[in-house]
Amino acid sequence: MTKSGMSPSDPGTPDGDDREHGTPRFMSVKQVAAYLQVNDKKIYSLVREGKIPASKVTGKWLFPRDLVDQWVLESSHGGLLTDRMLIAGSDDPLLYRAVMQIANQIHARALISYTPTGTQLGLSLLARRRADMCGIHWGPVEESAKRHPALIKQFAQHHDWVLVRLFRREQGLILAPDSWPPGSRIEALFTPETRWAVRQEGAGSQRFLQEIITQHGVNPAARRITGRAYSERDAASLVAMGQADVATGVRSAATEFGLEFLPIGWEAFDLTMHRGVFFRTLFQKMLDHLRGGDAQSLARMLGGYDMTECGNLVWPS
Repeated sequence: MTKSGMSPSDPGTPDGDDREHGTPRFMSVKQVAAYLQVNDKKIYSLVREGKIPASKVTGKWLFPRDLVDQWVLESSHGGLLTDRMLIAGSDDPLLYRAVMQIANQIHARALISYTPTGTQLGLSLLARRRADMCGIHWGPVEESAKRHPALIKQFAQHHDWVLVRLFRREQGLILAPDSWPPGSRIEALFTPETRWAVRQEGAGSQRFLQEIITQHGVNPAARRITGRAYSERDAASLVAMGQADVATGVRSAATEFGLEFLPIGWEAFDLTMHRGVFFRTLFQKMLDHLRGGDAQSLARMLGGYDMTECGNLVWPS
């Protein structure tokens, strides 16, 4: 032992060696290749794909041994040993409440969190393993069997992904109270007098708005944009606070904020995830919750949900 009480093999020493493992805490490319019994080229390929945990320090890749061990366990056991579940992607009020209720039940025994980022950003986070699953919606439900797989196939990692249906939901326009006279046409909303809250690029609701514009042949430049929203509930809140008169969104978000809703159509809300994540205890717990009586009652209260396909594997078929 040294005067500091550390042996040369302690993690606090300059070389960071650990006698139990025989490898440093932070491994180089060659060291992690030897550790995993693969060649250097494979390691560089995993780094490019964002699959293996790594950090670049002064131009050199370093691989934390503890995170590499965890990554191997997740890959080998389908995530069964992982006590966390991070959800990114599209926003949904029913899913948000389900996650909050499960988090309250499990307390500090595990972590489940939901960060709405929009469909395309969520998929990018999933591809880089910054998230465990991603909520997506991309157009009318009739097109989802083609559009959703086409969307995720833009990512090299899609061969390891699956799509699980959570529900169908009603999409349309969220409106301020008394702002939609009976018998009005959608074209009447595309005027300089109507204030719009718009979504960010890459959001499923923004894609839905493009469908409306195409179907009705309206001029999107005629709108007056007074706010930008980054989730379904954010869009509804801007309308509720008087910052906008209209926004694209789902019926459940309009219900939460006591707003009017103009239905346009139905869409599929799916979760994209790595195959192994499907078997995680936390994910199966969430599916059980969504299929249960409390969530079903909440779905009826919020309105605009069809839960009959909850938990179905929709891709690959």
